Amino acid sequence: MHDLLIRDALLLDGRNHPGRVADLAVRAGRIVALGDLAGQPAREIRMASGLALAPGFIDVHTHDDSMVVRRPQQLPKLSQGVTTVVVGNCGISAAPVRLRSGEPPDPLNLLGPAEAFVYPTFAAYRTAVEQARPGVNVAALVGHTALRSNHLDDLGRAATPAEIAAMRAELRESLAAGALGLSSGLAYASAAAAPTREVAQLAAELDAVGGLYATHLRSEFAAVHEALDEALDIGRQARAPVVVSHFKCAGVDNWGRAPELLGALERAASNQPVGCDCYPYAASSSTLDLRQVTDRHRITITWSTPHPECGGRDLDAIAADWSLDLETTARRLQPAGAVYYGMSETDVRLILAHPLSMIGSDGLPEDPFPHPRLWGAFPRVLGHFSRDLGLFPLHTAVHKMTGLSAARFGLVGRGLLEAGAHADLVLFDPARIRDVADFSAPQRPAEGIAAVWVNGQLAYTPERPIAERHGRFLPRSGDLRRSFPHA
Repeated sequence: MHDLLIRDALLLDGRNHPGRVADLAVRAGRIVALGDLAGQPAREIRMASGLALAPGFIDVHTHDDSMVVRRPQQLPKLSQGVTTVVVGNCGISAAPVRLRSGEPPDPLNLLGPAEAFVYPTFAAYRTAVEQARPGVNVAALVGHTALRSNHLDDLGRAATPAEIAAMRAELRESLAAGALGLSSGLAYASAAAAPTREVAQLAAELDAVGGLYATHLRSEFAAVHEALDEALDIGRQARAPVVVSHFKCAGVDNWGRAPELLGALERAASNQPVGCDCYPYAASSSTLDLRQVTDRHRITITWSTPHPECGGRDLDAIAADWSLDLETTARRLQPAGAVYYGMSETDVRLILAHPLSMIGSDGLPEDPFPHPRLWGAFPRVLGHFSRDLGLFPLHTAVHKMTGLSAARFGLVGRGLLEAGAHADLVLFDPARIRDVADFSAPQRPAEGIAAVWVNGQLAYTPERPIAERHGRFLPRSGDLRRSFPHA
């Protein structure tokens, strides 16, 4: 007898081809059959006429590192159909971290206060996730900035050979404990002093295990092309797949460069394993960076340690109230976070539609007034961009957040509807699905999600809260180079 039988659904199997109406059966946490299963016995039968059934969405770019342990219910993700998160992006990871003193340095503070950093080894973090049993599955990268914070007394300089050796040993230990690979955030002050050779020497550890290099480029502004070249060069030296994080053209003067950058990515993909992730908004969010303060586009403060009352207000309005210029106002607000409305919608659409791009939310769950991507990224792709704008068909949208993502990150048995796969599933209404969270009210669940299952167990339904959690830690599985076409 099946545990669950979903009847008459439009099955979008995670591959980039149109779906078909059929049934799907689950037993012991796995998909066991697809097709015409009428009359087969099941403990639960769910009629899904008019609804689509897809693999659970995989959020390949998150900063949920500490949140999956501290608040393991993961409602912002489950409510939009996400069943797996990849943490440790942008050089920022909760492990391995041993704070040298006081509060975590920027941008590690995006993951929470000092008390969130209690995992001196990657193995300790893995154990904590397994014990917390979060609502979603968790796979993790190791952050370059996290390693630097453990071994450098001054993050404003390059690492010495001895420090690089110590970081390499710690990365090697983390990879042995199941880390997917290494991430970097060279645009941040805490890593900007690291020369290419420092990152390349660390990334050299990836070759032995087939790990992946994910990078927040050194620049996403005028020097974005040079920064992309640097990332690709590091990947070539390390013989590691490269995923460019939140691929974008940032800053008004950079608008319109998406075709040029995508062309460079395409050319690279013909010779080395490479891809990118992106989010479906023309606004970014991070810590408040004085280098990004400008009057050429809107900036909204998401949090401020000395002035928490300013969360949710625009920087120019705060400056006017205080009778100060923008830069002085920003200095007074720090440490703080911000949303930057500094991207072109045309560029965003081109990147979203490109075959090399996957979907990642880049949501910041610690922000009191977060960017709406935390709650709405995946329904926005399905509703606004696929259904309403016709940017790509529904099956392509699903592929970008399931099958493609699982392949790139080596998440075996995830991201596809096929017999033997883990039963991470999302049932949704293609006609109704939409993101409800916006920049004025960013913490609202999406519409059109009917049900979500994680490892075969019901994890979310809009009708009632579900307390049980069924997520797992997902260690790296095999050589990730094999899932890229030119590995």
